[in-house]
Amino acid sequence: MLNHIEEDKTFTALASLAGTVQTFDNCMFIDCELPGADLSSITFINCRFERCNLERAVIFKTGFQDAFFKDCNVNGVDFSKALDFLFGAGFEGCTLNNAIFYKKKNKGARFTDCSLKEADLTECDLTDALFANCDLHRAVFSYTILKNADLRTSYNYIIDPDENTLKKTRFTVHGLPGLLAKYDLRIEG
Repeated sequence: MLNHIEEDKTFTALASLAGTVQTFDNCMFIDCELPGADLSSITFINCRFERCNLERAVIFKTGFQDAFFKDCNVNGVDFSKALDFLFGAGFEGCTLNNAIFYKKKNKGARFTDCSLKEADLTECDLTDALFANCDLHRAVFSYTILKNADLRTSYNYIIDPDENTLKKTRFTVHGLPGLLAKYDLRIEG
């Protein structure tokens, strides 16, 4: 099969990406309804998704190279199945509850105003990542690399400093309970 490439196009209100296109380069996807869609083996290079519903989309061997998601529903998407090669994704105003990033390297990732409730960030490399105003309630950080990451404005996280790499990671005083949770302390004030 020939590798069909779409470049510099905007797609609005799509309900399917099935077909012959295997690579999207510098494309925009706006208001697309793709819950449960099979996006396997498609590569998205420098693509932007706005107000799209990608809940539970299947992304087996899908490439996300400098992809950006704004105001999207990405609940339950298993990014661990995406291609590792040049993986890069940023999120703003997205719902990523129950999303799985297991073992993903996403250095410099940006999560802004996102809900990552019960997201799995186990064994991720999130060096230099920014979590700005994100709800990390019950998100799993286990053997996660958070070197120089910034969590100062995020909340509801529990991160064990003994189990994760936190060198020069930034927190505020309000985040201390989430760092000391395993000690079952009562922190007041």
